Amino acid sequence: MAPPRANPTGNSGRGALAAFSRFWHRTYASDYIGFVVLLTAYLLVQFLVEPFHRMFSISDLRISFPYAEVERVPTSHSFIYSLFLPLAVVLVTNLLTRAPAHKHHVAVLGLAISLVLTSLLTDVLKNAAGRPRPDLLARCAPAPGTPRDALVSLAACTTTGTKDSRRRLHDGWRSFPSGHSSFAFAGLGYLSLFLAGQLRVFARVGGYDYDHDHDHDDGNDGLAGGEGPGISRRGSMAQQHAEHVVRGDLLRALVCLAPLLGATMIAVSRCQDYRHDVYDVSVGAVLGWTVTYWSYRRYWPRLSSGRCDTPYAGPPAAEVAGRYGRLRDEEEGLVRAAAGRRSGGVVQAELDELPR
Repeated sequence: MAPPRANPTGNSGRGALAAFSRFWHRTYASDYIGFVVLLTAYLLVQFLVEPFHRMFSISDLRISFPYAEVERVPTSHSFIYSLFLPLAVVLVTNLLTRAPAHKHHVAVLGLAISLVLTSLLTDVLKNAAGRPRPDLLARCAPAPGTPRDALVSLAACTTTGTKDSRRRLHDGWRSFPSGHSSFAFAGLGYLSLFLAGQLRVFARVGGYDYDHDHDHDDGNDGLAGGEGPGISRRGSMAQQHAEHVVRGDLLRALVCLAPLLGATMIAVSRCQDYRHDVYDVSVGAVLGWTVTYWSYRRYWPRLSSGRCDTPYAGPPAAEVAGRYGRLRDEEEGLVRAAAGRRSGGVVQAELDELPR
């Protein structure tokens, strides 16, 4: 769920501090400041930090693959596939559905945070682990006479003449995890989640949780224990409807899976280019998917929610601009109390399902 934003009190006074407090709590200023911090940290790590140079053996076949001069998915193409393509699809989808400004805002902000945070974590792990790439020896060109039966260090390499050769050599110790893989799953994975929410692939039809309702309607005709032919008519019809919807939604589900397939192919291409092994790209994929899911859920309900296509209400300023409302704490408490009375004292309403 979205992180709760405090409803500050006592900030109605005058002065710069009170004005700043109101601005902080009524806008996405904290999110943007955090984004700038992440982006700055990423740029510093990317351009100023050298990786740890793990020792290696020149007889190790795992790092003896050739260096691919032409990559199947170069870095420039990775930005096109994982950044600009998801951004374009998100913007076009929101335009076609006449989405309010708040929806445009959080959709793009979630994607940006996902990509930058994933890139930062990936580069930090790369530099800390210092794992040699499968093509390290081709980058290193060990000096003649280097012992084959002993571990050697960076000093054994001869490709240190030019700036480009040194950059290529140092990059040879940035194998784990795969940056292409994590970046692809951060961008295209976010697009997959966004499409699943907008197309309502996993949403409960008609506002019912069919599995939950059916399980609790068994035996409601008066049979003890819910056994025998006492399955309620409503539960049976709901289950049939749910099964029909699942079968009919295959095309929309495939649309949502397409970005994940693209991300997988980008990850596999890194193994084909001998830049990474399967372990590198697998960990990169898990990292990218984990971060993008976290970033998506900060602004959007779970995909099974009846309101999965609607973002969480933002700060007051964003709500006014995007025509979204937000329940005050006391109003939310009344709604939950009413729901509890209707269900026999058990509050089943979830914040995702509350009207806004």
